[in-house]
Amino acid sequence: MARKFFVGGNWKCNGTSEEVKKIVSTLNEGNVVSSDIVDVVVSPPFVFLPLVKSLLRSDFQIAAQNCWIQKGGAYTGEISAEMLVNLDIPWVILGHSERRLLLGESNEFVGGKVAYALSKGLNVIACVGETLEQRESGATVDVVAAQTKAIAERISDWTNVVLAYEPVWAIGTGKVATPAQAQEVHYELRKWLQINVSVEVAESTRIIYGGSVNGANCKELAAQPDVDGFLVGGASLKPEFVDIINSATVKSSA
Repeated sequence: MARKFFVGGNWKCNGTSEEVKKIVSTLNEGNVVSSDIVDVVVSPPFVFLPLVKSLLRSDFQIAAQNCWIQKGGAYTGEISAEMLVNLDIPWVILGHSERRLLLGESNEFVGGKVAYALSKGLNVIACVGETLEQRESGATVDVVAAQTKAIAERISDWTNVVLAYEPVWAIGTGKVATPAQAQEVHYELRKWLQINVSVEVAESTRIIYGGSVNGANCKELAAQPDVDGFLVGGASLKPEFVDIINSATVKSSA
């Protein structure tokens, strides 16, 4: 079955009100392929979610960059899934490697977050990926399988999940997994889903790539059979994000 291309823009901890307005203006003016061909989701910092929601073109959607593992309460500094639903924010990114590494979020904790967010009606971009040390020791597939397993053990419906493979060594470093390296891991992730979840979930779940994706390398990456789109970091703050969105045509014309 054909999987609809997906492009997410993770703005991370960047921007002022004025800068955010400029980014949104660039996106709103961008000439992009039809939303029948690609889902586009942008993820500003929490404080800018209402601003972006009020200005962004209607064919693009919005994601938060994180949410808490359970209902809100005495969790200073956290944002609950219920709050995102209340603001009518449809998507959330969970398990990003920066949170796993810098804030010590375990596979189990991320799995719990994914399950809770889904239970509240959010769509989830769930991130997996290995460090350079893990890749060089040959542990890539074991690492991403364990990360995926912690999610699979806690959910039964994958309809609203997009899996994002982001090799940690390629995030913000300028190093990019070669198209062959990306395809290899995406293939292994899909195979894992087929064996451990179901053939249907393996065929329908979108697995997107993240890690120094830009306007120059996106088309070659998009041509890989198991790469269903991108989670873009730094380049999502630049006009070239429109070019990355339009790399969806590589799939639609294939």
